[in-house]
Amino acid sequence: MDKKSPQTELIHHGYVPPDGFAAFPAPIHHASTVLFKNVAAMRSRNWQDKSAYTYGLHGTPTTFTLEARLASIEHGEHCLLAPSGLAAIAMINLALLKSGGDMLIPDNVYNPSRELGNWLAKDYGISTRFYDPMIGEGIRDLIQSNTRLIWTEAPGSVSMEVPDIPAICRAARERGVPVALDNTWSAGIAFDGFEHGVDISMQALTKYQSGGSDVLMGAVITQNTELHRRIELAHMRLGMGVGADDAYLVLRNLPTLNLRFQAHDVAARTVSAWLKTRPEIAKVLHPAFPDCPGHEFWKRDFTGAGGLFSVIFNEAYNEEQTDRFIDSLQLFKIGFSWGGAHSLCVPYRMQGMRTRWTEKGQLVRFNIGLEDPMDLIADIEQALAVLRI
Repeated sequence: MDKKSPQTELIHHGYVPPDGFAAFPAPIHHASTVLFKNVAAMRSRNWQDKSAYTYGLHGTPTTFTLEARLASIEHGEHCLLAPSGLAAIAMINLALLKSGGDMLIPDNVYNPSRELGNWLAKDYGISTRFYDPMIGEGIRDLIQSNTRLIWTEAPGSVSMEVPDIPAICRAARERGVPVALDNTWSAGIAFDGFEHGVDISMQALTKYQSGGSDVLMGAVITQNTELHRRIELAHMRLGMGVGADDAYLVLRNLPTLNLRFQAHDVAARTVSAWLKTRPEIAKVLHPAFPDCPGHEFWKRDFTGAGGLFSVIFNEAYNEEQTDRFIDSLQLFKIGFSWGGAHSLCVPYRMQGMRTRWTEKGQLVRFNIGLEDPMDLIADIEQALAVLRI
C-alpha cells in the first residue's frame, strides 16, 4: 500500500524521529495500547517482567524510570506506583489480607487509613485493631495467629509521636508478620525503613517528591521479591495506573528533593523554636525537640525532620479563637497535605481521630514551606494577637 487516503495518512504516518537525542529530562511516554513487532513477541511477553512492555496500565518507560529511582532512594529492589498515597495503602492491605485475617494499625495513623481499616473490618471480615504507637516490643503481646499485617507510621500523622520501629519489627519478625511503614513524613531520605527492619515502605509522592502541590501519587517499595509479587498482583487486579504527565512531574523534581527537604527542615525548626517561647502555645509537637514523644527514637534513627509539625494551644483558648487565629494568617494558607513551597495551617479535632487523646488544648498543624522563616514568624505573631480580642 503506497498511496493512502488523507484520513488514513493522518493515523498511519510513516515518520520516525532519528536516534541520538539526549537531554536531562526523562521522556514522557503516553500509551494505553503498546505495540508488538509480531504475534510471537506479544505472546512471549509477561506483564510482570519489566524488561519489556505489554500495556500502558502495566508501565511505560516513564513510569519504569520513576519506579527504579524511587526504589533506589530507599535502598529497595522493587517499586509500584499508585494513584495516591491512600491507594497505595489500600493496595498493600488487599494484597496481604483476606476475610478472617487480622491487621494492627497504630492509633496515631493517617486518618483515611483508619477509615479504610474500619471499613475492611465492617464489610469484609478483616479484624482491625488499633494499638498504642509507643508500644515498641510490647506489640508482641498483640500479635495473634491470624495477624497478617502490622502498620507503622513514623512519626504519627498530626500528633507526631515517633515509634520505636526497630523494636516493633523485631517482635513482628519473630512471628513472621510483615511490617508496613508509612514513610511519607521523611520522604524516604531522612529514615531508612529497610535498614530498621520494615518489609514495606509506603510513600505519598503527593508531598515532597512532587514538591509542587499539583500531583496525587503513591508508591510501594519492597526488597523481598515474593512480597513484591503479591502486591504486584493486587496492583494489576485493582487497575492501579498513574498518568505519564504526573510521573514526569515527580521525576522532574527528584533532583532537588534533598535540597528542598533540608530547606523545609531548617525553616520548620526555626519557626517551631520560636513558637515554643510563646505563652499562647502549650506544646510544640516536633520530633526534633526533646519533649516530643519518641524524640529519643527520632534522634537515634532519623537524619532530618522536614517541614511538618503540630502545636497545642494553651487550653485557655477555645476552638473559635484558634480558628480565628488561622483565618488571620496571611502567608499560611488553609489546606491539607504538605511538602510544597507554600506554608499551610490546619486545625484538627483530635477527639474524633484517636481512641486515646488526653490533651485539652486545640491542636493546629503547620507545614513550613520555602518562604523566609522570619516572614512566617511575623505572620504568626500578628495572627496570635487576635486570640486576645
